Amino acid sequence: MTATDERLACKWCRAQSPASAKTCDRCGAPLDVRNLVTDSGWRQAPRLRDLTELSLGASVFQIDGTVVPVADVNLGSGESVFFEHHVMLWKDENVSMSVMTAPGGMKRLLGDLPFVLSVAHGPGRVSFSRDAPGELVVLPVDPGLELDLREHAMVLASASLSYSFERLPGLKATLAAGSGMYLDRYVAAQDPGLLILHGYGNVFDRTLAEGETIQVEPGGFLYKESSVNIDVVTHKLAPESGVGASSAGQTAKGLASRGLAGLRAAKALRKEGIGGLLSGDVLQQATGMFTGPGITLMRLTGPGRVGIQSMYMEHGSA
Repeated sequence: MTATDERLACKWCRAQSPASAKTCDRCGAPLDVRNLVTDSGWRQAPRLRDLTELSLGASVFQIDGTVVPVADVNLGSGESVFFEHHVMLWKDENVSMSVMTAPGGMKRLLGDLPFVLSVAHGPGRVSFSRDAPGELVVLPVDPGLELDLREHAMVLASASLSYSFERLPGLKATLAAGSGMYLDRYVAAQDPGLLILHGYGNVFDRTLAEGETIQVEPGGFLYKESSVNIDVVTHKLAPESGVGASSAGQTAKGLASRGLAGLRAAKALRKEGIGGLLSGDVLQQATGMFTGPGITLMRLTGPGRVGIQSMYMEHGSA
């Protein structure tokens, strides 16, 4: 029997583990359960068992809880992680803290993104929680790999990762998400890194083939590899054949298709006129008043991995 035969390949992160292992040391995924995949190709993110441990360098990460999960980190000496400050749950007295200026300046403030990120330095323990129901997903990042996450999805990232952000350009992206749609970008340059992110509800992952395209509700998008191209498309929903619709009826349907957002747009129009519609995110809420019912989706084109969350979150509300 060869050394390769004596090891198990993790179906989530593809790392090799000893044949006797029950969980992957790199991502925490159970190695003794089936890889659950739907007929359409979506697989469930690993259901990490309580107190599952994984490691990176001299640091040990432990995942606890199932409803509102917690990531407990025992940082090694000289190692650190960065995060949005409000996700920290507690820390040891001896864990020192600093701040890391995030790139983008005023653009980040306009996009409702954190202007600075907090950094925790080892040695010592520090714990994190997104304070919301869902799943924690562990994504190891190999050197040269780039991952794009929806804003505010990160719970923590190892200091070996570089961090930046990208805004999806164009009017359609602005209409889809108010001030615009932003992606947090993480890259491992020379050393491997680790991302722990929070998905609302359940998380599903799919690998798109070259040229394969799917369309995702913007609130359901969670992450993608950089090789996956992303843009925003708007579908105008026409009345069913034989069903007439007046201009007023189309306006009403346009508002109804946008729910509470449509009601906000109607109030803005009544109180402030056109000027009110052009302020902040009211513009995208008002589009249905003029174009009729419609739906805006994110178009993802392979190759590469994409992840979605089953509990839709309006962009900017996470």
